[in-house]
Amino acid sequence: MTAQIIDGVALSKQLRADVAERTLQLKSKGITPGLAVILVGEDPASQVYVRNKIKACEDCGIKSVFEKYDASLSQTDLLARINALNADASIHGILVQMPLPKHIDPHAVIEAISASKDVDGYSTLSAGELMTGKPGFNPCTPYGCMKLIESTGINLKGKHAVVIGRSNTVGKPMAMMLLAANATVTICHSATPDMKAHTLQADVVVAAVGKRNVLTSDMVKPGAVVIDVGMNRDGNGKLCGDVDFEAIKPIASHITPVPGGVGPMTITMLLVNTLEAAERVASGA
Repeated sequence: MTAQIIDGVALSKQLRADVAERTLQLKSKGITPGLAVILVGEDPASQVYVRNKIKACEDCGIKSVFEKYDASLSQTDLLARINALNADASIHGILVQMPLPKHIDPHAVIEAISASKDVDGYSTLSAGELMTGKPGFNPCTPYGCMKLIESTGINLKGKHAVVIGRSNTVGKPMAMMLLAANATVTICHSATPDMKAHTLQADVVVAAVGKRNVLTSDMVKPGAVVIDVGMNRDGNGKLCGDVDFEAIKPIASHITPVPGGVGPMTITMLLVNTLEAAERVASGA
């Protein structure tokens, strides 16, 4: 058996086409979904990410407002700008690109964003909404992972899912989303003594640590679905994930590649969240 490759690029295109169509429908009602993106400082990777997000918005007909500030911007001024965007009815989503300069507290910035515009799904309130099953915004990367899992046709009800990693941005929300889909969920992390004992029972494994070969072929049961969230470089400087892709491919039923798996889905789910924020405004929710 060779695993089917879960094509994140193809699924992302499908979802973006749906976003573009729904955006057109909203525009016919006089509402244009709007995303404000704030970049503070000159971090090169952040500049690339922001550029990709703005282009994705344009491709789908979503209005993007890009605000770039020098690294010297004070936290007070940044919070004031977020408050102004919170009050701006033409903006449905607000995203502050991380990392921020050291003198700015990222937690304070995230918490300043209105929950109805927190399209990154990072705030404490958004986390609470996910935990309690209330309608909020799911963090984009685990939300994308769920769409990739759904695309395999697997019914998660009663399945055993193992999440490797416990970050606030991926691991924890991923576990909550799998739980909401009626999976039995185990979270493994750096203090888990025998990770293999858990992953060998898993019907679905999501690896989200940021470390090469966290999941190897001897840790995967035949027919498992493997989702690789990691982004690393191998010994030759080539992009790779957290799992040993080539060795696991003959064992798993489905597996995501790196690149081309989870990566394209993250920005796509940001577009979905922004559109849904605008749709909620349109429906008076």
